[in-house]
Amino acid sequence: MTLRDRRVQYETAGLDRAEMAEDPVQQFAAWYQQAAEAGVAEPNAFTLSTVDHRGVPNARVVLARGVDERGVTFYTNYASAKSREVAASTTAAGTFAWLDLHRQLRFRGDVVRLSTTESDEYFASRPRESQLGAWASPQSEVINDRAELEQRLARVRDRFGDEPVPRPDGWGGWLITPSEWEFWQGRPNRLHDRFRYTRSGSGWMLQRLAP
Repeated sequence: MTLRDRRVQYETAGLDRAEMAEDPVQQFAAWYQQAAEAGVAEPNAFTLSTVDHRGVPNARVVLARGVDERGVTFYTNYASAKSREVAASTTAAGTFAWLDLHRQLRFRGDVVRLSTTESDEYFASRPRESQLGAWASPQSEVINDRAELEQRLARVRDRFGDEPVPRPDGWGGWLITPSEWEFWQGRPNRLHDRFRYTRSGSGWMLQRLAP
């Protein structure tokens, strides 16, 4: 079957306005729980979209480590391409795709660094090998081969021995504070359900969008 001829009919019950929470974070929590219970792989994975200094878009999949009233948090190397781009533009967009449930959630908004305290706390919760990897990898930089990375990791292991691994100064968290969320539910014949939350004062305005 060619790409052009591939078709999937989304046979779902759909999404009604009466079913939607008044707050998008509450709606996210419900959909995330349903995705996790359905066995969706990495239900906290989302595509982070940014633009570089030329205005050219970039996208990559990262893991959300928190979604609450403040927004969406993720962690990475501060020298990485994604960090450089969000720092320069101070905005970003994200997309959760729970394809098994024929669902998508988009959001976009302003981005700020998390506090050093919050980054320290999260880093301390990571597996030791992931902590060592954060020290070993010069993320987004060109390296000669895999052997170079393994050598860097070996040096980091020797450096810390059996001691606790501290968070590198150049690694930490970002917080995206959405001004807009859009929940998408697949429906038959491509007449999908779409609901958009937009910030309105201290609350949210919820509107249905045409598919």
